Amino acid sequence: MTATTAAARGITRRHAISTLSVATLAVAFGHRADAAEAWPTKPVRIIVPFAPGGGADGSARVLAEVLAPQLGQPVIVENKPGAGSAIGVMAALQSRDGHTLLMGSNSMVINPSLNPKLTYDVARDFDAIGMVSQQPLVLVVPAESKAKTVADLVAQAKAQPGKLSAGNSGTGTLAHLTAELFAQETGTSLVSVPYKGESALMPDLISGLVSMGFLNLPSVIVHIRSGRLRALAVSSAQPVAELANVPTLRSLKLQSLEVEGWATLVAPKGSIPAEGLARLEKLLAGALQSETVKKRFEALSLETFIRGREATAQYLKAEGGRWGQVVKSRGIQVEN
Repeated sequence: MTATTAAARGITRRHAISTLSVATLAVAFGHRADAAEAWPTKPVRIIVPFAPGGGADGSARVLAEVLAPQLGQPVIVENKPGAGSAIGVMAALQSRDGHTLLMGSNSMVINPSLNPKLTYDVARDFDAIGMVSQQPLVLVVPAESKAKTVADLVAQAKAQPGKLSAGNSGTGTLAHLTAELFAQETGTSLVSVPYKGESALMPDLISGLVSMGFLNLPSVIVHIRSGRLRALAVSSAQPVAELANVPTLRSLKLQSLEVEGWATLVAPKGSIPAEGLARLEKLLAGALQSETVKKRFEALSLETFIRGREATAQYLKAEGGRWGQVVKSRGIQVEN
């Protein structure tokens, strides 16, 4: 064998190895791209930790219809209510099938501060996908109440310490903590009266057995329009279209009472591949920007709430810290 022949064979061999390496890399990257497009490979489940009805449930059902055709798989909404949403949150957390999502709400970041037996940490245990919707709370009183304004209500509470009652949908709920924050900021003393949901509270609030309450807009709007309840303020940053003449608490110099009931889409940490999370983030943002979804949310008295994965993770952390401080400062506990 001549030196020239050997050299030629060496070049040919190196070329073959190089070509093989490039081909191998192309196949590898091709598999990664296929995997990204392949997710989901079976039906996707969205766990809602509440009974049917309400903002989180409504948000999930609208998105399920919109996302299913784009994902190429059915999207199933499964309600798992109980324990202030903890049952549904834990059910989602324990699912590792890679196709389970959670439509979380304020309670998912509040509950760990209330109950030491709940050892999950939202930042550690969930991957944020995006915010979904938001709705304000409405400060309402019975129609027969002498309080026509928030100032009237505060004056009554100060004149009768510990006499006015604030109904809520359960200890540690957003409605309860907002009332506690209201009492703290106004220097008043209110009696917390927890019920098993807003529907159970409503008759006593309308009749005047309960003095006041912070309730979700969809739950009270019909009673406000019928004249059975009076709206004194809303907790959103801006007035809401349905109650255009009702002031915000922020405009009444109660900035700390800017509160929104929100819904967010998350997944158990590491259960969905990064490419799948990125795809969900993109599809979710697109859905929330569509006029169809906006109109359907409006019909439910919801507002679309668009934030990407990173911003959502930061928001959830901030909300957990905010309400954790209220729980601590007010000495609130739930019965184990």
